[in-house]
Amino acid sequence: MTIGVVSWLFASLAATSPSVAADEAWAANNAGDQGIEIGARFRIDAISGQLTSSVGGSTDSPTVVDPNQYKADTHCRADGPDTKDPGCDALQCPPNTAGGEEGTPVIWKEAPKAITNPGWTDWIPVSGPTCLYDPEPGNVLADIAARILNDFRQLPVNPGTLEAQPFPHTLKGGPTNFYTTATEQAFNLTILGQTVHLTATPTSHSYAFGDGATLGPTPITGYPLPEAEWLTNATRTSHSYTETGNYQAAVTTSFTGTYSVNNGPPLPINGTLDITTPAKTIHVWKTEKALVADTCEQNPNSWGCPGAETR
Repeated sequence: MTIGVVSWLFASLAATSPSVAADEAWAANNAGDQGIEIGARFRIDAISGQLTSSVGGSTDSPTVVDPNQYKADTHCRADGPDTKDPGCDALQCPPNTAGGEEGTPVIWKEAPKAITNPGWTDWIPVSGPTCLYDPEPGNVLADIAARILNDFRQLPVNPGTLEAQPFPHTLKGGPTNFYTTATEQAFNLTILGQTVHLTATPTSHSYAFGDGATLGPTPITGYPLPEAEWLTNATRTSHSYTETGNYQAAVTTSFTGTYSVNNGPPLPINGTLDITTPAKTIHVWKTEKALVADTCEQNPNSWGCPGAETR
């Protein structure tokens, strides 16, 4: 086991709180309930082996703070201790693997983290009856949370494309319009025997224009312009090349993610997935001006016409 900083979803039994007297009364009315607190970060002390709270995090995986805590109500109550959702009685949770155990009907609920010991009135249902395949609902969430960022970064997310106007040729000194086509994408996986729905959302973009100039990170995706506005209208993602040549332009998109387990509430993934599009070659040409007496139809050999000799 590697000693260091680890992040996971911390599953805390609602009946084990620092305030013993208050918890005993609460637990008597809520036996079997489990609260899941999301987004905690801990350090394993190398000497004592105890968990202590830790601050900070890696620079490439910003911490996402969820203001809520969650629990899977195995009593399947829609609202309060005595109003069991009738859908739970009708819900069948057959084994999802050969020889596996049957699932447990649950209703996912959330409460603000600001409430230390939420009572049943504080827990708000966020899903209808659904199946959870684990003897201890808190354990499966913690196990999935410990690996979800790695699973997220293995998804075949399409980074979209970097588009340029005009393309493939543009002019020196003119504003070349760039934009990206990255979009939100959803995936369904099976992780530790549970159905997990993941969503990848593009949140920022870093443009590299190939000549050393960059833009971003920025949430701006850009947009296409009508052809009549090419090289005359500058957008917030336009770039003007100062020298002629061929340049390799690309955009890196950072995707943030959420995941839900067995139709549970969407939980934030602590980290990003950064994907760079294949490079696109931009040919930058220069312009020259001259006065001519004839059109190309009148004189195909006139200066600047396709059939004219280069002088």
